Amino acid sequence: MSFKDLPIMQDKKKGVLLFYPYVSKKSGLNVKKKLAGRWLGQGPMVDKFENEFRKKFAKNCSVIATGSGTDSLHLAYILAGLKKGDEVITTIFTCTATNIPMLYMGLKIKFADIEIETMNISVQSVKKLITKKTKAIVCVHYGGLPCDMDELRSIAKKNNIILIEDAAHALGAKYKGKTIGGLSDFSTFSFQAIKHFTTGDGGILTIKNKKLEDKAKRIRWFGIDRKKKQQGIWKNDVHEVGYKYQMTDIAATMGCDSLREFNQIIKHRKKIYKTYLNELSKNKKVKCIHDYDKKKSHGAWLFTISINNKDFVQRKLRDHNIETNQVHFRNDRYSIFKKYVKGKKFPNMDYLENRYLVLPLHHKVTVKDAKYISELVNKYAK
Repeated sequence: MSFKDLPIMQDKKKGVLLFYPYVSKKSGLNVKKKLAGRWLGQGPMVDKFENEFRKKFAKNCSVIATGSGTDSLHLAYILAGLKKGDEVITTIFTCTATNIPMLYMGLKIKFADIEIETMNISVQSVKKLITKKTKAIVCVHYGGLPCDMDELRSIAKKNNIILIEDAAHALGAKYKGKTIGGLSDFSTFSFQAIKHFTTGDGGILTIKNKKLEDKAKRIRWFGIDRKKKQQGIWKNDVHEVGYKYQMTDIAATMGCDSLREFNQIIKHRKKIYKTYLNELSKNKKVKCIHDYDKKKSHGAWLFTISINNKDFVQRKLRDHNIETNQVHFRNDRYSIFKKYVKGKKFPNMDYLENRYLVLPLHHKVTVKDAKYISELVNKYAK
C-alpha cells in the first residue's frame, strides 16, 4: 500500500477522524415530529430556515435554500445571466462542484492559479485572464479563509463583471468585520455532512439584487410559481427552464436546530484552529495555510499545512490512528476539464500539489487532540 492509498478510517473509540458531522441533539425529536406531520418536502420550515439564516449571515440579501451547495452555484450562474460561450474565471483548486455547473451551461472556463500562502484564487492570475468576453469571477474561500475581496471587487467593478463567492467553506467567516454571505452579487453555502453543520445535504444561495428572488424560487422548482399553484391557480405558464433544487422541511428542521447552536460550534472550531496555529507556526519545516491578515476572520472549516514530506507524515499520523487527507484536488487533473487547461501553467498549484495536508477539525476534536496531532507533525516533518 502506498502513502496515497490510505482507506477511510472506521469510527472507533481510539483515534481522531478527519471529519464528523455535527447534528444538534434536538434534531432527533424535532425531525421525528416533522415526519409525523404534513410537510416533508419544501414547506414552512424551509421559509423559517431561510429567514433565520438571513438574519444571522445575510441581512440585506434574499436567501434561497436548496438541496445542495452545487444547486446553489448552478442557480447563481443562471441568475447572473451567464450564457453558453461566456468566459468565467475560477480557481484551479476547489471541489469540482464549483466548476461542474459551468459545464452544464457550456461556459468557457478560465482557470486561475492559487496563492501559496492561502490556497485561495490568485488576484494576479485573475488580472491576467480578464478579457472583453469575461462575464464573471468565481472565488472560493478555501478552508474558511476569505479571499482578498477588496481587490476582487475592484477588478469586477472596473470590468463590469459579476463576482460570485463559493462560500461552502466559509460559514461564519468575516471580511473587514462583515459576514461572508452579503458582500458580493451572489454567495453560496453548503450543508453537506462534513461542513460546519449539516442538513443531511443542502445549501443556501444569497442574492444582493432582491428583484431576482422570485425568479430564483421559480427556477428552484421546475420554473413553476409555487405561490400561485398553491392558491389553486392552475393556468400558470412555465416560461423558463427550472430544476428540482429545493430544500426539504426535514433538512430545514435540522438546519434551524444547528443554526441556533452555531455560535458554540464556531467558537469550538476556532479554538482548535488556534491551537494548531500556535503549535505548528513556530516550526520552520511546517507552513500553515494562513495569511495573518487582520481584515479576515477565518471560518475554521479546514486547517491545512504544507510540508515537504506530506506522504510520510500522513502515514505516521495514521499509525497513531489520526486521519488526514487532501480533501480537494486541482481541477485540471480531471478529464472533464482538459480542454480548458491545454498549454496552461499553474506554478503555485504545482508547488503545493504534493505538499498540502488537512488535519482533523470538528466538534469532536479536543484541544488535547490538536496538541497531540501537532506534536506528531512537528516530530515527523522534514
